[in-house]
Amino acid sequence: MDDEDGELRNPFPSPPSHYTKYTSHNLALLALYQERTADAQSASTNQHQVLNDQTDVPDWPLIQLEKPRVDWILEDPEPYYDVFGERWFLKDRIPSLAEMGGNQLYPQDPSVDRRPALLSILRSLLVTYSSLTASMLAPPQTMAASGPPEWEGNVEWVTVLGQNLMAAANDLRPVQARGNLEVMLQRQLDLRRSETQALHEKCDLLEARLNELQKSAHVFSSLSDTRSAVNMDAHVASAPPGNMYDEVRLWAEEVE
Repeated sequence: MDDEDGELRNPFPSPPSHYTKYTSHNLALLALYQERTADAQSASTNQHQVLNDQTDVPDWPLIQLEKPRVDWILEDPEPYYDVFGERWFLKDRIPSLAEMGGNQLYPQDPSVDRRPALLSILRSLLVTYSSLTASMLAPPQTMAASGPPEWEGNVEWVTVLGQNLMAAANDLRPVQARGNLEVMLQRQLDLRRSETQALHEKCDLLEARLNELQKSAHVFSSLSDTRSAVNMDAHVASAPPGNMYDEVRLWAEEVE
């Protein structure tokens, strides 16, 4: 019951306990061990003897903490790596129908045009389906009849043809993914271009508006200067002449 509860509480499997070995202390011991054993003439390779002045030296080999050598993996004809008990190939390749034990009816070489073979498979599928329909509508066989019924052979052949069509479609998955990626990138590029064009148009509109405002401000400033000059001329023209002031001053002195 406890195991069932634990399984329900943890829907995903727990990671291997190997990750608990990657502590700061163990990594420091690994670096020290590699430094002391870097000399090829060193006779002792026992980590307990090499690290006899250190504490908490683990019983398991410290070299387990070293990073995997990628160059060693790439040297293999079919490079792969194992993670959590599962094998992953660096170059993912979809196995062909023939490699999986099926009856492949189209060329295995991708450089060969498969369209004629696929068209033949499609026509054969349609004819076999028609025969299967006719055999299903036929009266049942009598007890004296020998051999399997006709519809069984039609079903088997339809299965083989369907497997070939599905396998051929799966072979085109990388091409489809590449095409979808190109379409997505082209759509993003077109969107960026349209947004950039809209920004340029908005900038041009704002620039034209600013030019209009500058012209309006210049005209308003010119009108203000003209009005000031006209007011000054009017004030000067309305002032009395100088000899009149003199006559008024003399008259005031005589009156006194």
